[in-house]
Formats: sequence, structure tokens, C-alpha cells
Amino acid sequence: MTSIRSIKFSLPAVRTTEGGGFIVHRPFPTRMLMDFDPFLLLDEMGPVDYAPGEAKGAPDHPHRGFETVTYMLEGSFAHKDSAGHSGVLRAGDVQWMTAGAGVVHSEMPDPVFAREGGPVHGLQLWVNLPRRDKMISPRYQEIGSAQIPTASASDGKVRVKVIAGEALGVKARIETRTPILYQHFTLEPGAAIVHPVPREFRVFAYPLAGAGLYGEREQAVQPQHMIAFDDDGDAIRLAAGDEPLDALLIGGVPLNEPVVRHGPFVMNSEDEIRQAIVDYQSGRMGVIAH
Repeated sequence: MTSIRSIKFSLPAVRTTEGGGFIVHRPFPTRMLMDFDPFLLLDEMGPVDYAPGEAKGAPDHPHRGFETVTYMLEGSFAHKDSAGHSGVLRAGDVQWMTAGAGVVHSEMPDPVFAREGGPVHGLQLWVNLPRRDKMISPRYQEIGSAQIPTASASDGKVRVKVIAGEALGVKARIETRTPILYQHFTLEPGAAIVHPVPREFRVFAYPLAGAGLYGEREQAVQPQHMIAFDDDGDAIRLAAGDEPLDALLIGGVPLNEPVVRHGPFVMNSEDEIRQAIVDYQSGRMGVIAH
């Protein structure tokens, strides 16, 4: 028999700035919540509408010991790294970057978009790597919007983009180092879904638009709030109220390992952090050829 998880807590995202000064809404890490094992950070970039010449990004910066997942909803970002990899992420595209032993990269507005301006909206999730994978070689998985698997409920009132994991019988194309689910649900007014999740997963929802109803007691939560579910069931219930619901569902198996973080480096010990700083400052993570 299906058992629907209750809500453990919910908290609002904090508005702040990141990179070169672009606006983000961040549910964690904050003073209220440092992380949500195995996740280290979630930033909702925008939504913001830039005038011509005003768009901002994140200039050259390093990463080691975790993965960054960038999901664009509106706008575009050009990215480039110290290994010679480059490209442009546009609306609906996903980049899953495994930094591993270390990479320097930049995420800046596409030159055309920077010149013309327009709306920007996207998400960046940091996924911790287990101790065994901290120093693996960097890797990219980039999937265009049209290639991301999608599915719909039989009545057509619930749709999902499956970035990681499985939903409504459809599996993601992304390969993850540990078991992860990352799904973008859209529900028409009055629609609901009971979505099975393994009991060992820690799971949260993050609504982007619409006041949804969550959990066993159908608790109403506004957008730009994180809803963390308890581990007391094997399914998550999402429902839309009088307006459409647009929400992310994200979960993973906790690593239960020490987390030592210093800015863009996340390792298991202080010694490993010091080594990461030395390696970056000495150029061992490379430099971006602009």
C-alpha cells in the first residue's frame, strides 16, 4: 500500500547576489539550513529582466569535489572552462558538470543576449560527490531541451521533464554518480499526482510558480519556498490549487560523509581544502583561454 510522505519543514528562499552581481533566490545554504545531503546548494537565478547591456554572470572561478547542475528556463548563458570546453545553454537546456579533481569555468551571458537584454530565469544545483569520486576527472553532460525526456499522466493534466531519475515511466538520459532524482512537474489547476520515491531518498520540492498543496495533509506553500519531506513514506503527493503549479522535485541518497567546504571547494577534510587552494593558486586546475 502506498504511503504518502508528510512535510518535515518548509522555509523561504533568501534573495541575494552571486557571481558578477546577478540576483538569486537561495533556500540553502543559509543561516537556517546549511545543506540537504547529498545537495550543497540550490540557487534560483532570477527571474529578472535585463535591459540591453545590463546582463550579469559568473566570471572565471574554480570548483572541486562536487557537481553543478544548471537548468535554464529563460535567457542564455555562454560557458567556457580550463579544459577547452565551451558552449551556450539556452531555454530548457541542462548542463550536468562533474568538477571532480578540479576545473576553472565561467558562466556569462551569451554575447547576443548581453547586447540585447531580456528575461533570465534558471536554476543551479550543487550535488556533493562521495569521497571515492572527489578526485575523478572532470566530465560534462549537456542535453538540449528537445532531448530531455518528458512524460504526461493519462489525463494530460500532469506533465514532467525528467532531468534525473524516473517519473511516469520515463527514465532520464543523465548519468549520476549516486542515485538522484531531479524532475520538473507542471500541473493544471486542480490536478494532483502521487509520485513514488525510494524510502532511502531525501526529497524536497521547490515551486517556481503557483501555490501548490504538498504532502499527506495537502499543506499550501507559496513559490520560492523549499518543502522538505519526511522519510515516513514511499511516495510524494503534489497538487495544484486554483492555478497551475510549476515545481521541481529533487532527491537523492544521503552520503553521510564529512563535509568541509570553502567557497567553490567541497571536500571531506581541512587538509583536502588546503590542498585544493594550493592546486588552484599554482595553476594545476588550469586557466581559461579567453
